[in-house]
Amino acid sequence: MRIISGKYKGKRLQAPKKLPVRPTTDMAKEALFNILNNHYHFDEIAVLDLFAGTGNISFEFASRGTENIVSVDKDHGCIKFIASVSRELDLNIKAFKEDVYKFLEKNRLQFDIIFADPPYQFGDDDFKRLVALVFGNELLREGGMLVVEHSKFTDLSGLPWYTEERRYGGSVFSFFQANNPEK
Repeated sequence: MRIISGKYKGKRLQAPKKLPVRPTTDMAKEALFNILNNHYHFDEIAVLDLFAGTGNISFEFASRGTENIVSVDKDHGCIKFIASVSRELDLNIKAFKEDVYKFLEKNRLQFDIIFADPPYQFGDDDFKRLVALVFGNELLREGGMLVVEHSKFTDLSGLPWYTEERRYGGSVFSFFQANNPEK
């Protein structure tokens, strides 16, 4: 895993092999951050990274100047790794070991970007619940965006607040915004 840009550009991080993760590829991550860079100043935003895994996305935001980052994953090893790298590089990432749905149900903080990279075996009802919790609990600030990474075999275009998708190899990013009329 490599940090693509910012203060730690080019830094390689070696996550433990036993973690149950599928990190976002460098190509897809670079494309995603090029899109987000056109909408946000990274040093002015708050980010929530759901199903954070190795912290790949959180580290990229932090390297680009984001100081308010919350990472959530239910795997103890993942959270331990994120916290360790965050300490080592002096990054302001708050890592929580918790079920994503429980976190979304009780959280009252708002974010500019919420990134979710759930397991590829996620079902339609799981995606619906995720999107409903984010928008139903008003977890996005005005102009905020939910980005969900999923497999090319999943279609989220029928969900409320959907705006577009971008495909990179086998990965797809679906974008959701509150100012998009509900379907």
